[in-house]
Amino acid sequence: MSQWYQCTVKYEKTMENGALKKVSEPYLVDALSFTEAEKRIIEEITPFMTGIFEVSDIKKPRIAEIFEAKDDAADRYFRLKLSFITLDEKSGKEKKSSQNVLVQAEDLRDAIRRLDEGMKGSVSDYDIVAVTDTPIMDIFHEKL
Repeated sequence: MSQWYQCTVKYEKTMENGALKKVSEPYLVDALSFTEAEKRIIEEITPFMTGIFEVSDIKKPRIAEIFEAKDDAADRYFRLKLSFITLDEKSGKEKKSSQNVLVQAEDLRDAIRRLDEGMKGSVSDYDIVAVTDTPIMDIFHEKL
C-alpha cells in the first residue's frame, strides 16, 4: 500500500534579473518507500530542471486525506486541521481526535468551501481547528 512522502528539492533558480538564487521546494509523491519516493521525485522533476538539483529531505507528512481540485485557479495547497468528536462505546464519553487534510484551492475561503464539499456525505461531525497555507508546489500520484 503506497503512502505520501514529502520530498524537498533544492536547486539554483535564475531570477528575472539574471541572478541565481538557491531555492527549496517541497512536493508530495505517492510511493511505497523512502527509496521509491526519492526515485519518483527525481523522475518527475528532471524534465523541468535545467541545472543540478538535489533531493535534500524526504519525510512522511501527517496527512489523512487530500482533496484535489481540477481547475487551474486552485494553485495552492492548504493544510486544515480537523477535530472529530466520537462516542466511546465502552464508557459512553465523547472522545476528540484530530486529523490533517490537504486541500488544493485558490485561497483560504476556497479551501474551506472545497473541504465542506469533499466532506458531504460523511457521517462524522468535524470542526476546523486551523488552516495553514503550505509551500507544497505539486503532487505526483503513483504511476499505474
